[in-house]
Amino acid sequence: MTEQNKEQSQVRVFSTKACPYCISLKAYLDDQGINYEKIDVGENQAAAEEMIKKSGQQGVPVTEIDGEIIIGFDKEKINKALEIKE
Repeated sequence: MTEQNKEQSQVRVFSTKACPYCISLKAYLDDQGINYEKIDVGENQAAAEEMIKKSGQQGVPVTEIDGEIIIGFDKEKINKALEIKE
């Protein structure tokens, strides 16, 4: 994936501060140079409700990549959605 493609993907991560999977997911995206919007559903009730509506899940992390919902830290699905080759 080129840097330009990385910039074009809209990535949003619904998470909480204490969630170890959330921390790992965000660290992975940082390592890959992916820009993303961090949404703390522990502090933002409206965002929590949006996450539940989109994913059907109350657990975090939930990642939205260009409208595709990925539940949990599913590296394979994230890589596919962002066209990351390992």
